[in-house]
Amino acid sequence: MSNIYNQGLDKVAANSQPLTPINFLNRTADVYPEKVAIIHGEQKITYRQYRNNVRRLASALVQRGVKPGDTVSIIAANIPAFLDAHYGVPLTGAVLNSINIRLDALAIAFILDHGECDILLTDTAFAPVVKKALALCSRKPLVIDIDDDVECEEAECIGDIEYQALLAEGDENYQGNFIVDEWQSLALNYTSGTTGNPKGVVYSHRGAYLNAVGNNMIWPINNQSVYLWTLPMFHCNGWCFPWTIVAMGGTQVCLRQVEVNAIVNSLIDHQVSHFCGAPIVLNMILNAETELLDKVPRGISIMTAGAPPPATVIKGMESRGFDITQSYGLTEVYGPCVVSEWKAEWDQRNDDERAALKARQGVRYPTQENVDVLDPDTMKVVPADAETIGEIMFRGNTTMKGYLKNDTTTMESFKGGWFHSGDLAVKHPDGFIEIRDRSKDIIISGGENISSVEIESVLYQHSAILEAAVVAKKDEKWGETPCAFVSVKAGKNVTESEIITFCREHMANFKVPKTIVFSELPKTSTGKIQKFILRAKVKELFGD
Repeated sequence: MSNIYNQGLDKVAANSQPLTPINFLNRTADVYPEKVAIIHGEQKITYRQYRNNVRRLASALVQRGVKPGDTVSIIAANIPAFLDAHYGVPLTGAVLNSINIRLDALAIAFILDHGECDILLTDTAFAPVVKKALALCSRKPLVIDIDDDVECEEAECIGDIEYQALLAEGDENYQGNFIVDEWQSLALNYTSGTTGNPKGVVYSHRGAYLNAVGNNMIWPINNQSVYLWTLPMFHCNGWCFPWTIVAMGGTQVCLRQVEVNAIVNSLIDHQVSHFCGAPIVLNMILNAETELLDKVPRGISIMTAGAPPPATVIKGMESRGFDITQSYGLTEVYGPCVVSEWKAEWDQRNDDERAALKARQGVRYPTQENVDVLDPDTMKVVPADAETIGEIMFRGNTTMKGYLKNDTTTMESFKGGWFHSGDLAVKHPDGFIEIRDRSKDIIISGGENISSVEIESVLYQHSAILEAAVVAKKDEKWGETPCAFVSVKAGKNVTESEIITFCREHMANFKVPKTIVFSELPKTSTGKIQKFILRAKVKELFGD
């Protein structure tokens, strides 16, 4: 039997174009050509100028031989050239590979080789480490120096040409577009290699488009919004916000240094309305000078992700007038694609209850088809009882294409038709998920599973503790016991016994840390505490 809907209703150019976030810039530059798109120090770039720079970049790269499927890497702070690259590189059909600025030369060299880098855009601030990386890797890419003079000490140029000179080679009226299929690769992002070499996560144009749209559906931005770049742009392509903000005609404020006074002064000076940051950034702001914090406008929207935020931090920030949205995701799912979506009936709850509700990871974005908590052995959904622990798994269009040149790991991560996150969580009766731990961070003491996140949440409630992280310490009797690393607020004093007593008052005794280590906490460039370093420190201090 013929189907009438299959007759004469084919896909043609008029009704089917590949989804890509790159087209957002054209629309916004047409509508708001003279509106300020980017602020960087004293520099203000309009949307017309932004598009011209993007077109020049794409045109110059094509003239230099860049073609679809090539890799263009960038290592830079949050500066305008990085925003240019989010549009100009994919416009050529090439893949944008954003490299973590905190990596050492060996790790950068691995990424340049594994990702088969053809062009490298490098901020001169990172010249020393990049120079070493280039000497270590086998690739010989064309190196382009980005000589940014805003809050950047004079650095060595190591490239073949400077960025502005490259743009001068390009054509601001360039109309080329090599995006012919929305499944084309748009970006390559490497996960942190804490247990070996990092894995290259590949994004499609379709996935980036959908997650950029999803961001705005759950965290609205408009053409009056001013967004501050505290989140590194190299991290999941800035959680896809370089595309979201442009789509809505907002203004992006670049910030080279993620330092508390620089952040707070930017919030004040530019009347910032939105910014993203890991919980550690929020805690840093919360502990800024009171006189400075008092000047910050109220009502600023914050999206936080990267680690479960302690309810105390959320409560503290909200008392300062910030509006917190907790989200969750991984590099493999384009950054955040789960949100702790707020319900109006929760407005009447007390401060502690509201903070606890906001600390849950939540429900899937409208643009991600399915997120659930499953038993990894049976692949069955766990009961929604807020107690049964399973693994968070994803399925949908904002899940990565896979790991570059790593078929085995890709297949393993997609086993059973789901992407396996490695994060352990419970599901509440209302369907909201809440992380209990990474699978490797669960502490098994006397046969009982202990969540390091739960202990950390209690530690953050102590008035003297600035930061806290909990890892397992081997124990002859119990197998493992919790070991807490804490840093103390300036001007405060607290002893190990006082912290342990405080924990006993707020949790079951078997969960209480048996050991407290006073120490600064090692962090990634995105503010995540590096627990693998702390685990190594435990072995160093206490042995196996």
